[in-house]
Amino acid sequence: MLAAAGAVTERIGLMSNILLAPTRSTAELAKQAATVHELTDGRLTLGVATGGRADDYALTGRDFAARGRRFDDQLSELRRAFAGEPLADGSEPVVPDAARPVPIVIGGTSDAAIRRTVEFGTGWTAGGVPPQMVAPFVERVRTAWRDAGRTGSPRIVALNYFGLGDTEDRSRGYLLDYYGFLGPDFAEMIAGGAHRSAEAIRNVVAAFVEAGVDELILDPTVGDPAQVDLLAEAALR
Repeated sequence: MLAAAGAVTERIGLMSNILLAPTRSTAELAKQAATVHELTDGRLTLGVATGGRADDYALTGRDFAARGRRFDDQLSELRRAFAGEPLADGSEPVVPDAARPVPIVIGGTSDAAIRRTVEFGTGWTAGGVPPQMVAPFVERVRTAWRDAGRTGSPRIVALNYFGLGDTEDRSRGYLLDYYGFLGPDFAEMIAGGAHRSAEAIRNVVAAFVEAGVDELILDPTVGDPAQVDLLAEAALR
C-alpha cells in the first residue's frame, strides 16, 4: 500500500502507524521497508510495535506470549539489516549497504516501549488516545532520551480518528468493532473521542501541540476518499 502511494506522490511522508513487526519475518520486513524507502527517495518511516490482539498472531502462526522478546530481537536485527549486515551466518545482506537506513518509531505505552524507543528508535508514536493521556508519556520518553545521552530530540507522533459529514453512525460502528477486543468501556472512549467537526479538529490539533507532539496523523474512520478533502477544509477554516 505504501509503495503504491509512493509511486503517485512526490512530497508526502509515508508511515506505517503501526505495523506489528513480530507477526512478520524480519528479513522480509527489512527488505520491503528498505525497497519502499529507496523507491520513494527516503520518505518512509517504519512505525512498529507488538500490538495487543492475539488473533493477529494466531493468523500468522506466531507466539503471542513471546511477542515482546521477539520484538526486541527484531529491532536489533533491523538495525543490522539496515546497516547492510547479514542476518545469519553464511547469508548475504538483505539490504545493500549503500541503502539509507529506514527511520523507526516505536509504539506502545509500557516501560519496554520507552526502552526500545531510546535504544532503537528515532521517536515514539501514540495511537488513538486523547492528548491528555499522551502528554505524560511524551515527557517520560523525552526524559529517558536525555538520560540515555541521545542527541537531539525524539520524534513524537500521535494518531487520532475523525469522521466528517453525515458519517457518525458508520464511524462509531467501525471503532467500536475494531477496539471491541479491549472491552466496551475502552472501545466507547475511542469511538466517542473521534473528531466530527471542524472545531473539534482545530481544538485537538492545539491540544496535541500543547502535549508536546511533533506530528499528528488524523485517520479517517470511513472508507471514503472525500474525507481527506473534508479534513483539509476543516483544518484550513
